[in-house]
Amino acid sequence: MAKTVKTNELTEVSEAQIAVHWKEEEYYQPSEKFKAQANLRDPRIFEKFGLDKFPDCFKTYADMLTWFEPYHTVLDVSNAPFWKWFVGGKINASYNCVDRNLAKYGSKAAFIFVPEPEGERDVVITYQELHTRVNEVAALLRGLGLKAGDRVTLHMPMVPELPVTMLACARLGVIHSQVFGGFSGQACGSRIQDSGSRVLITMDSYWRNGTLGDHKANADIAVRAAKELGQDVDKVLVWQRYPGKYSATTPMVAGRDVFVNDLLKEHRGKKVDPVPLPGEAPLFLMYSSGTTGKPKGAQHGIAGYLSYVTATSTWVLDIHPDDVYWCMADIGWITGHSYIVYGPLANAATSVLYEGVPTFPDAGRPWRIAERLGVNIFHTAPTAIRMLRKLGPQEPRKYKYHFKSMTTVGEPIEPEAWRWYYDEVGKGEAVITDTWWMTETGGFLATTVPAIHAMKPGSCGPAAPGIHPVIYDETGVEVPKGSGRAGNICIRNPWPGIMQTIWGDPDRYVKTYYGKYNKNPRSKDWRDWPFMCGDGAVQAADGYYRILGRIDDVINVAGHRLGTKEIESACLTVPEVAEAAVVPVQDEVKGRVPEVYIAVKPGVQASQDVIDRVIKANEEVIGKIARPKHVYIVPDMPKTRSGKIMRRVLAAISNRRDVGDVTTLANPDVVEQIRIMVQGKDKVTATQGELPEDIAKYGQVE
Repeated sequence: MAKTVKTNELTEVSEAQIAVHWKEEEYYQPSEKFKAQANLRDPRIFEKFGLDKFPDCFKTYADMLTWFEPYHTVLDVSNAPFWKWFVGGKINASYNCVDRNLAKYGSKAAFIFVPEPEGERDVVITYQELHTRVNEVAALLRGLGLKAGDRVTLHMPMVPELPVTMLACARLGVIHSQVFGGFSGQACGSRIQDSGSRVLITMDSYWRNGTLGDHKANADIAVRAAKELGQDVDKVLVWQRYPGKYSATTPMVAGRDVFVNDLLKEHRGKKVDPVPLPGEAPLFLMYSSGTTGKPKGAQHGIAGYLSYVTATSTWVLDIHPDDVYWCMADIGWITGHSYIVYGPLANAATSVLYEGVPTFPDAGRPWRIAERLGVNIFHTAPTAIRMLRKLGPQEPRKYKYHFKSMTTVGEPIEPEAWRWYYDEVGKGEAVITDTWWMTETGGFLATTVPAIHAMKPGSCGPAAPGIHPVIYDETGVEVPKGSGRAGNICIRNPWPGIMQTIWGDPDRYVKTYYGKYNKNPRSKDWRDWPFMCGDGAVQAADGYYRILGRIDDVINVAGHRLGTKEIESACLTVPEVAEAAVVPVQDEVKGRVPEVYIAVKPGVQASQDVIDRVIKANEEVIGKIARPKHVYIVPDMPKTRSGKIMRRVLAAISNRRDVGDVTTLANPDVVEQIRIMVQGKDKVTATQGELPEDIAKYGQVE
């Protein structure tokens, strides 16, 4: 730990900027032991990836892959902003993740599958076994007539059959679209329709919180929903959680549904040569998880995407072939695609694949798994960190695991939660990479390179090699670093991991990500196409970025745009508070004021004292402008099955409007408890049309 940086003074800010009141945090240094073994420890890497070396610097990434035919163009800008990377080459993602590892690592574990029931044994899948299984499933898919360019929708849980199926698709050039297993059948159906899939691959059941749920029921709903939208599904392939036994109660549909396990018997031992595909061919679609609007399918290409996640897995996650790596994300999200399947396998990693929730049967489960399997790289989201801290703040001390590095991903992490992660989970030994990126970017955009940079709680760090961010205000003027002012963070240049387009909607792609700051729609110069990420950010004098959350998730209080993340962070400085969520409420005088929901740690009693200290913390950390209208201590936050707090539900309750469909939440019953706490027994709801757009859309990421 080195120094403390001076607190930024707050001055009046214009409507176009987000007020920033966070104090700068102290630095934490990586250990000499970690630096000595790291894959990347030369700080000159950032010179080699300077804008003056763009785009040829990314040849280094392409060189990490194995090509069937060499590419001739690093970056094709002829149809800007539809970037094409490593054009002219032929490649296959399945070959790079499986086949090329066989000679040296064939007998090494690719995946260690940990079922949720603790009584069930782990399943170790070696690279040789993975190769066999991927080939057999590829043969099965080919036997159904699937070929390069076709789309297949997967609606599967965290089981080995999911990466096997993805890699089998990639082997043939079939574009896979995996829908998070916790999503409803309706959500799956809309994605089937949008992608034009005629085949749905699912599973009969899986374990979640101690229950073996009927997942097949969702397939029937999905097929019906897709048909209503105009898309027919010819085949539903159903994996069995326990091969040879059907664990769902929903009946199979004759002629349409077929058990994968039965079909595989015809393809035992078959080999399928990986299809050499153009580097710029699509690899997969990943749909946004929005609750409203038409889902948007981010299309990622083979060579650019695969090279980017391979390089960042090596340099940022610091994966070596002899490490045991555990990313607790779900493969249904981009993190799981990039940093459970494609990046780690391309680096011959051994990955832990865990079926269930991290808190089942108790908050010690992750640490027992880590201890038993010798996990030394740990990767999870702030949501999970806060949840584990809430339920078992002392739990990690009971177990003898040792992490060399830990990653946090998915949203900004508050300094208080960061310090618990560092001190308790990492035992003061592990480095932390606080990564910032999103579905559309394929891989990390801003992060410390762990052996090169000091860590700073609450800041994701500088930009990753080859990424050149800029922060613009609403008018397109650059916000200088160290100014204490925030704006919209954009990336000046394309990079290999960037999405290629929105599937079937190129106009929406241009409008959403480039429309705001592009000055010349006809330009073929990449410099004219800054990529707008959709997040607010501030850059400190040291160059580190602090992400303030989605641009839409700001609260405009008396002309000051307050980032909700910093209000939540202030709440977490009160020791009794485990989780916090902030929503905007209409106010006659100030326009909008924040309303705060908090959940306290186990054993802590709800009290006016806690509420008073939460209010005081906001006034001290941010200022009286951030004083909450109300603070509610709730029994639990309404959460998705992946653990994300549904702020839109809380915003609906605070603003007296209908909460909408909450059946897909992990804990739908808590919504009515909170509603009665806030509104009283009588239900008074405003219609959507009576609410200003910013409140009506709050928390609804498209």
